[in-house]
Amino acid sequence: MKIKVLLIGKTDQAWVREGLEIYLDRLRHYTGMEWLEIPAPKTGKSDEQKQKKAEGELILKNIQPSDRVILLDERGKETDSPGLAQLIQQQMNSGLKQLVLVIGGAYGFSEEVYARSDMKLSLSRLTFSHQMVRVFLAEQVYRAFTILKGESYHHK
Repeated sequence: MKIKVLLIGKTDQAWVREGLEIYLDRLRHYTGMEWLEIPAPKTGKSDEQKQKKAEGELILKNIQPSDRVILLDERGKETDSPGLAQLIQQQMNSGLKQLVLVIGGAYGFSEEVYARSDMKLSLSRLTFSHQMVRVFLAEQVYRAFTILKGESYHHK
């Protein structure tokens, strides 16, 4: 199974890019993982609905009908690292070709993106910047694969 992460906006902080590269490099041993940065559309200042709609159209263009789509969303289901590992294992066991994880823009997702999603997942009840979420997600996916392989990265 391939994992694709869709992100709105560039990773513009050097430390975020460095952290992300560390985990993407480690993940290459376990799975094919693609990170696709979608440039944030310019819709004018403070027009939240217009921004979400424009971002949503770009997100949906990068999703195939057969993809399973999980949105990283503050109102999503919370889980722990073993739970995320189990979720990934279930997707692999189902014969799924591609799992798509989506990190939205500052205003969240359009209704169309919510309608297309299969699940909402929350990394924490805390609020993080969209830059930091990238590193946290990469680290958690890496941790999930180490759990699935019985490796010592995860301590219970």
